[in-house]
Amino acid sequence: MAHAKTSYVCLPCRASYKQPHDRDRQRACPRCAEPLVHVGSAFAAPRRRDTAAWRALSVLLNAGVRFHKSCCGGPGYRPRTLSEVRERMTYAQRTGLPFAEALVLRDLP
Repeated sequence: MAHAKTSYVCLPCRASYKQPHDRDRQRACPRCAEPLVHVGSAFAAPRRRDTAAWRALSVLLNAGVRFHKSCCGGPGYRPRTLSEVRERMTYAQRTGLPFAEALVLRDLP
């Protein structure tokens, strides 16, 4: 039986690839040869022309947020726009909440 595939992303190329996951193997982008980032099996890539969505995605990935499936479905809430990212960044600074935790809050109090 074949292993399930998971998503990998190249941020400079704004490209997503589905490949079998292997912890011991570092994947490289076929376009630019930069290392790919493992983002998880529940990832849906934005359109390549949507630069704002890719910028928001890069903030999420650099903060350590990934898109792994949970037992009840998908990965949960993830901000899609830069304004949502900014709101959560401001909330994290005001409350002292870790940035990665503030990014995945669906509703801000």
